[in-house]
Amino acid sequence: MIEHYKISDSELHHKIKNHEICFGGNRKLKIYGILKCASGKRMKRENRVFFLSENEARQSGFRPCGHCMKTEYLNWKNGLI
Repeated sequence: MIEHYKISDSELHHKIKNHEICFGGNRKLKIYGILKCASGKRMKRENRVFFLSENEARQSGFRPCGHCMKTEYLNWKNGLI
């Protein structure tokens, strides 16, 4: 997990381009989603974290976003993941 406020914008763009960051999350709400999610773009920088994979996010105790990851969210809600 990479906290947004601890990384520079240029380093962040480099990691996204090299697919070292594939998902973003809200540290306080424990929700993760795709980087293009409108909900994720509105959160404060100090609450934003990044993950390489869904597995990393789930292992950190985060759940899928109900907005950008509807299928994964429903599976999580129904106890399938």
